[in-house]
Amino acid sequence: MPDPDRDTVSRPNAPSTPEELLLEGQRVLRIEGRAIENLAVRLDETFLEAVELLAACRGRVLVSGVGKSGIVGRKIAATLTATGTPATFLHPVEGLHGDLGIVGTDDAAILISKSGGTAELSELVDYLLRAGVPVISLSGNPGSPLDRLATVALDCSVSEEACPMDLVPTTSTTATLALGDALAVVLLQVNGFQEQDFALLHPGGSLGRKLRLRVETVMIEEGCPRLPTTAVIRDAIVPLAEQRGTVPIVDSAEHVVGVITAGDLTRLMERREQFLDVPVVDVMTSSPKVAHVGDLGSAALHAMEVFGIMALPVVDDDDRLVGIVHLHELMKAGAV
Repeated sequence: MPDPDRDTVSRPNAPSTPEELLLEGQRVLRIEGRAIENLAVRLDETFLEAVELLAACRGRVLVSGVGKSGIVGRKIAATLTATGTPATFLHPVEGLHGDLGIVGTDDAAILISKSGGTAELSELVDYLLRAGVPVISLSGNPGSPLDRLATVALDCSVSEEACPMDLVPTTSTTATLALGDALAVVLLQVNGFQEQDFALLHPGGSLGRKLRLRVETVMIEEGCPRLPTTAVIRDAIVPLAEQRGTVPIVDSAEHVVGVITAGDLTRLMERREQFLDVPVVDVMTSSPKVAHVGDLGSAALHAMEVFGIMALPVVDDDDRLVGIVHLHELMKAGAV
């Protein structure tokens, strides 16, 4: 039975048709997109001060906020940690009731609040500053009490929420999250964080496999096909059939000077009836794409996708052929 005391009347002009609902979804995305664009325009030297403060931190970055700001704070802390800056989320209420024991003098803090006047954060920032911990505020209310106490105050204000009543934190949380991402991405570059560092911090899952996989792990090394520059097409037919249609051509020092493929052979057969004695150097692709020992499997896979090839010769530091890596092996090993 419907509750007679509950207002079940739709608000005026509320979207109801599929077309109106689609337009409403687009409206939300446009509002939030404009908010991030406006945030980018307002970014100034204060942002650089925040990056410098975080880069100088020798302890952990403590991120705190209440409600939706707290949820955003957890994500910012996770992103910082994933990109080489140790961070943890500290709930302001729990912090004021015993969890402040995790605070160290080498730490820094990021405090998030839409109003900048959250009572729990005011008490927390007071404690942090007394402990010598520098504080970055991400506030939606420039000049708020939190901003005035903070070491560095970053403006996260937005002109409106996407909520039609301008009440539910939507645009404001999106803007704050985006600014947190900006801090993390710039900071990782300042700290020289590289792909190999990311792989060390993400050993599990597809990302970890992708970033740890090297071409030498999956290349064919023993029995790697190759033909000398003196070879003719007759010499290439069996290796092409046995080695998935790609055979490197090498000089006397084992440097790769070309590659012949099953496609090259097919095109030659279409042009000439007598082709078995044609020199491979007349058919091969000169200066072919190669992979180097130590290259990421994902980089080799990207090159294959860009240039439309199925395999890459693998060379050592002296540019000598040591193996061949195939698209199939890379995909099976998780390079995608």
